[in-house]
Amino acid sequence: MQNSLQDLENRYIIPTYGRNYTNFVSAKNATIKDDKEKDYIDFTSGIGVVSVGHANDIVSKAICDQASSIMHISNLYVIEPQVKCAERIVKQSGFDMQCFFGNSGAEANEGAIKIARKYGEVEGESKRYKIITLDKSFHGRTITALKATGQEAMHNYFGPFPDGFAYAEDIDSVEKMIDDHTVAVMIELVQGEGGVQPLDKQKVQALAKMLKAKDILLIVDEVQTGVYRTGEFLASNVYEIEPDIITLAKGLGGGVPIGVVMTSKKDVLKAGDHGSTFGGNYLSTAAANAVMDILSEAKDSGELDRTFIKFETRLEDLYKKYDKIFTSSVGFGLMRGLRVRDAQTLSDIISKAHENGILVLKAGRNTLRFLPPLTISDTEISEGFKRLDEALSSL
Repeated sequence: MQNSLQDLENRYIIPTYGRNYTNFVSAKNATIKDDKEKDYIDFTSGIGVVSVGHANDIVSKAICDQASSIMHISNLYVIEPQVKCAERIVKQSGFDMQCFFGNSGAEANEGAIKIARKYGEVEGESKRYKIITLDKSFHGRTITALKATGQEAMHNYFGPFPDGFAYAEDIDSVEKMIDDHTVAVMIELVQGEGGVQPLDKQKVQALAKMLKAKDILLIVDEVQTGVYRTGEFLASNVYEIEPDIITLAKGLGGGVPIGVVMTSKKDVLKAGDHGSTFGGNYLSTAAANAVMDILSEAKDSGELDRTFIKFETRLEDLYKKYDKIFTSSVGFGLMRGLRVRDAQTLSDIISKAHENGILVLKAGRNTLRFLPPLTISDTEISEGFKRLDEALSSL
């Protein structure tokens, strides 16, 4: 079956991914089975997407109930679960904002860029359009979001790109890059694809204060950090800042594609300025409402924080045990990483882990990344680290 699938893929799928051809056929929470009945512990959650675990009963029921009544009608009409989802996002964020719904993180970031650019067009005496992002950032694969991404290697082949982006070496370098054309600064509070690298909290707070004084918008890309991944509903809450624009996606839908840009600049976009055929439809927002039910309850009960502590404890034990392989431990919440001494060792770890039935990720050049479901059980945590320990000991 695997060879057949691989042959079919080679014939019909554009080869943009370096595939592993394991054929997964069923899953529950953080445990997945392939077509040979081998089970794996999932420390990836589909790159931070399956936030409440695979085949979650509550989310599955919400999707089935919604699909059996109405799935899509378009944004020409009011969509009740979309409105309720927006209300919950805003209230859980603690910010006075409004939401626009799309289908992905890249679309959410496109929306953020459009809001900032129009704000720079209509507010102030001169046109402002320049957006500063950070080196090693990642903001999506669409042309504009790709140009916003501060990784030069990702800009090959696809130009000419939209103008108006500049890349700061680090957060300390942002202020000196600001000029009369600067309208916004766009950051990830924890760089995911850039190596699970958290920004310094005090420096972020100082940046936010400086930008506010200069009437320059702060955009925070929370596509990976949002929806309790880093402990609070938003990493912005953890950093105790109030951005002007925030983007969400990944874990919000629990596996159903969704993206959100939210902003305190409520009067910038008018009817016709932006849109999405599928964005915020009945199905995706019904799923998102179920996800927020589950995770807000887990946060309020203390279960989420206990899971964080359990995972972090086992991760730190592993880091200390293999101090000749790992050079540092990074990240927080359930967005974690272990720096590996070299890229080849990292590749060997991921391969051996897979053989041992544990799924892990790569980030940046040399970081072993962990993004498990936020609902991962103690048993799954223990079994996952046991298998990873065995994989490491066999290298």
